[in-house]
Amino acid sequence: MLSDEELCDLKVTDLAKVRRARARMKPAEEVLLLAETFKALGDPTRIRLVHALAAQELCVCDLAAAVGVSQSAASHSLRILRQLRLVRSRREHKTTFYRLDDAHIERLLADGFEHVEERV
Repeated sequence: MLSDEELCDLKVTDLAKVRRARARMKPAEEVLLLAETFKALGDPTRIRLVHALAAQELCVCDLAAAVGVSQSAASHSLRILRQLRLVRSRREHKTTFYRLDDAHIERLLADGFEHVEERV
């Protein structure tokens, strides 16, 4: 981040606004985690998996069938989503079921769809 002394060489129209903007900035670690979340959701298959899980808990077989991908592709995508804590899993005997990690993920998806529906 630039210090106030370094700003003098830049064309800044309102230093007070720049300082307020900087004060509101999230820590670098949080910014990185959010970027990773958006990157994971940048894949259409993963979006469809999350969308399916927004309605109900599903096993890999059912998710793969609902989304129209192989079980291997679904498992790979679910591993990425699980690592980012977008989905969680639970085992019941030999079957693993997946669901969204929390309501934030469902809201993020809903807000994203609302945004793109305005463009259509």
